[in-house]
Amino acid sequence: MESELEAEVQKTIGLIGGMSWESTAVYYKKINEMVRDRFGGLHSADIVLYSVDFDRIVGWQRSDQWTKAADYLGDIGRKLEAAGADCVLICTNTMHLIAEPISIKIGVPLIHIVDVTGQALAAAGARKPLLLATRYTMEQPFYLERLKEKFGIDAMVPDQAGRDAVHDVIFNELCCGIIKDSSRAVYLDIIEKGRTAGCDSVILGCTEIGMLLSADETGLATFDSTLLHASAAVDFANASRPA
Repeated sequence: MESELEAEVQKTIGLIGGMSWESTAVYYKKINEMVRDRFGGLHSADIVLYSVDFDRIVGWQRSDQWTKAADYLGDIGRKLEAAGADCVLICTNTMHLIAEPISIKIGVPLIHIVDVTGQALAAAGARKPLLLATRYTMEQPFYLERLKEKFGIDAMVPDQAGRDAVHDVIFNELCCGIIKDSSRAVYLDIIEKGRTAGCDSVILGCTEIGMLLSADETGLATFDSTLLHASAAVDFANASRPA
């Protein structure tokens, strides 16, 4: 039977970060802010973080070596578990392409970013969101099919030119900590084209996009996958704690 002391102790969140470290810093900040807001005072989160060299990961992405990336990140997941993590988050949308082989390697829950995003979309009644993300996330089936199969959501993606623009801003600017008003305008134009084509909402489906766009700028219901993922981790870690 769980003791009173055990009930007051939060579970430890394991983060596979560094992809990019810019958005991992957002995860760390937001998770701790959410815990402080929920419990007050000097409360913060119990976190174990392993931050990788993103350049190595990008090399595997570009050369289509997803199995090598899965083995590497799966080993990191095991290290986080050994260090005391009670759950694991991959702090990037794109690498959820290999979420299944990573989850098989660990013995604790992997909190899937597509699932928490899909749950939020479904709860809000969004049926046709526009997905903004890396080229891998927008063009490979793992994200769109999971939304469709698990939540009945038919997500849209921009046209080829739009996908190229979104991807290039992510890798050449946001992952390097560069925020440009001109790129924000490009994204807003792409969103407006999506609205014209029938989308009813927007998914910020790359963990860096929230650095460029805020929900009140898009003109549509906006779902920031980074914030949703962080919130799900806080909920998991504190499920048994009275706020």
